[in-house]
Amino acid sequence: MRRRMVMSMLAGAILLASALFGTGAAAVQAADVPAEFGTDWHDPVTAAPPVDRPPTRSCQVTLADARFRDFTPYRGAYTPPQGCGDHWSKVVLRLDGKVKGRQYDRLGYLHVGAVEILRTSTPEPSPDGIEWHVEKDVTRYSDTFRSPQDVEMLIGNVVDDTYTGVIDVHVTLTFYTGRPAEPTPDRVLTLAGTPGGTTLTAPRNSERILAEVYATGSGGGCEEFWYLTVADPASYSCKADHGPYREVQIKVDGHLAGIAAPFPNVWTGGWSNPFLWYVIPAPGAFDVRPITYDLTPFAGLLDDGRPHRVDVSVVGVPAGQSGWSAPVNVLVWQDSHRAQLTGALTEDRATDIANTSVYTPGSQNRADTRAGHRLTVSGYLDTSHGRVTTTVTRTLADTSVHRWTDGENTDGLDATWTDDQTVAVGGDGPARTTRTHRTYTMNGATTIGADDRLRTVLTLGDRASFVELRDGRRSAWSRLDDTYSGDAAYTVNVPRDQRHAVGTSSERYRLDGSGGCYDRSLTTVQGVLTEDRERC
Repeated sequence: MRRRMVMSMLAGAILLASALFGTGAAAVQAADVPAEFGTDWHDPVTAAPPVDRPPTRSCQVTLADARFRDFTPYRGAYTPPQGCGDHWSKVVLRLDGKVKGRQYDRLGYLHVGAVEILRTSTPEPSPDGIEWHVEKDVTRYSDTFRSPQDVEMLIGNVVDDTYTGVIDVHVTLTFYTGRPAEPTPDRVLTLAGTPGGTTLTAPRNSERILAEVYATGSGGGCEEFWYLTVADPASYSCKADHGPYREVQIKVDGHLAGIAAPFPNVWTGGWSNPFLWYVIPAPGAFDVRPITYDLTPFAGLLDDGRPHRVDVSVVGVPAGQSGWSAPVNVLVWQDSHRAQLTGALTEDRATDIANTSVYTPGSQNRADTRAGHRLTVSGYLDTSHGRVTTTVTRTLADTSVHRWTDGENTDGLDATWTDDQTVAVGGDGPARTTRTHRTYTMNGATTIGADDRLRTVLTLGDRASFVELRDGRRSAWSRLDDTYSGDAAYTVNVPRDQRHAVGTSSERYRLDGSGGCYDRSLTTVQGVLTEDRERC
């Protein structure tokens, strides 16, 4: 297919794609679709756009060649590329994976130095085997890539007589010469562990500070499905003291510095039905998007050259219960004309968390949850170009209705999460404001009938809008809508070859804005890709 695409990174980490041409066509004829799933199916594919690669000289470095059988990490060494300099217009990570036989979905990470550059999960394989690929723009970690580093990667796995799938991965970085579209961070830092907690020591001339948190509920317990948990006195298998509301918080020296709604990740065994995900995974399953916090209002505090305690926690997790991972990277832009900046935190104001979860028993039990939180932080810095004030306001809301029957043979959820952020920067230059509105949705149900047929019908949504204003005038904007829908059924409590599984799935990924348009749709039936259509 003919394809043209231009992508640029904007504030808020939203990619804008230009045109993608071609009307698309059905991938196969209807006669090629089997009556039910067989022993092989189409390799996993997503509708998300590939990373745009500039037409400049490139160099490639292998980060990892590994076969994961257990929980032993792969360890290697990274050496910067030769022949492409030490400043790059783009750095692209590519993971190529393959697995065959029988295996669960597994979670993994990749660290260069101590910096987490990828958090991922794996597809569940067919008996005949599958291959999949993940691409990610990792240009923002360029500071880490300029010097030799240790490499650590782990996709924890179990291989035995039943679960036979060994996960084979090959990971590379490709470096493209030239100047990046947006200035990359001068420093990429991680937190230091101390007896009193984790600390950050920032450069004394830090002018902009962002924290990335790769927050995932996982581990096979109830926090993998945190959005379904209920509070007493409801009778349900996954309990939490205050219901399903979760919020990822970051604190600096005890001050609440950021709040965020975690993305409701669904891995490829999710909702008790792997047939939903064999070809099209849920949004973000292979490339987990980190939560980003703007800590610039705290720069006046952090720029004193001393270690400061930084803590990340997840509100709503029952006391003493594990199940969340939340590694942190800190991205720093420095004032190149001053060795030290001074400033102050001037406002740190939060509402109380509003969280109510009402349980109504009946033939179909019901839990209605309404929750929300709002935080405003503001601070200033005296920089080489004058005093700059940064104010960050973030507002979270969660609305969900959970319905289930006794025994949980019917279990359904209709939930919406919103996460709105406004960052206003004022000083001697033009006033800049960015507004990001994120909405996550989950609407579906799993039922098990008297004939032991399990059916799941599910729709997931990942939506975002972004606008940048300079002196009140719009300078950039984008809208994202990534929607997945699936309907799959199989017979439980029988051998794999007697499940008689059927299922359809689809994804449409739409992204448009001041940088152009991207629109792609995928459809599968019984593991066969029946449509791959591109619009714009």
